[in-house]
Amino acid sequence: MKPLILVRGGGDIASGAIYRLRRAGYPVVVNEIAIPTMIRREVSYGNAVHCGEMILERLVARHVYIDEVQDTLAQGVIPVVTSSYEELLEQLHPDIVVDAILAKKNLGTTRLDAPFVIGVGPGFSAGRDVNVVIETMRGHNLGRCIYDGEAEPNTGIPGNVGGYTHERVIQSPAEGLFVAKSHIGDQVEAGSVIGYVENVPVNAKITGTLRGILASNILVTKGFKLADVDARCEDSHCFTISDKALAVGGGVMEAITAWEYEQIKE
Repeated sequence: MKPLILVRGGGDIASGAIYRLRRAGYPVVVNEIAIPTMIRREVSYGNAVHCGEMILERLVARHVYIDEVQDTLAQGVIPVVTSSYEELLEQLHPDIVVDAILAKKNLGTTRLDAPFVIGVGPGFSAGRDVNVVIETMRGHNLGRCIYDGEAEPNTGIPGNVGGYTHERVIQSPAEGLFVAKSHIGDQVEAGSVIGYVENVPVNAKITGTLRGILASNILVTKGFKLADVDARCEDSHCFTISDKALAVGGGVMEAITAWEYEQIKE
């Protein structure tokens, strides 16, 4: 029987790992917050919190209560639970924890949470607060397993997609309630209004495909990430797991299977 894996976070990068693991037959439980703020919702299993059920790359995720987890797993469905992380640890006793929140800092995950603990991205130190860190920085080391030390620090500069970095990311111009006026997959022009924060318009900076946008009716602060425009204009990129997410997921898979192999040898 494969070990039970608890993944903290259900955003687009976490979903690359969730997909890889579930396809390989691992039972995976996803822990999300009550109001998820991911913008790439169409490629995030955590979006099940918003819509009840999420289908991505033929796998189904469902928002359930903690006492429904085992039945949901038995149905071949990925449970997405918004109970506290501490409650899930106490009730489920996972064999493996993967912290893929991508908060750029550790929000409380420790090596004592499970027999094997993985931290995805910066904010974790392998050998101190997790067993392994997975690199998330685009480039030569993307997806690499780090067994001593940390991932590359967050630069604050979005990755280059279609020749754009800062320009492709749309941030909130004000504080207040966000309401979207465009949908993921829409073609937008530079300067076009894609939504409002209170009465302040939110404008696209470049022309392209709206690859991600925050769900409506969420309170945001000024500067909050609201949307992402992809100048490559490939519609399929909006609805399929990205190369980066799959690379990171491959690193998570490698770390877990290597750990399992070590357990067998012992």
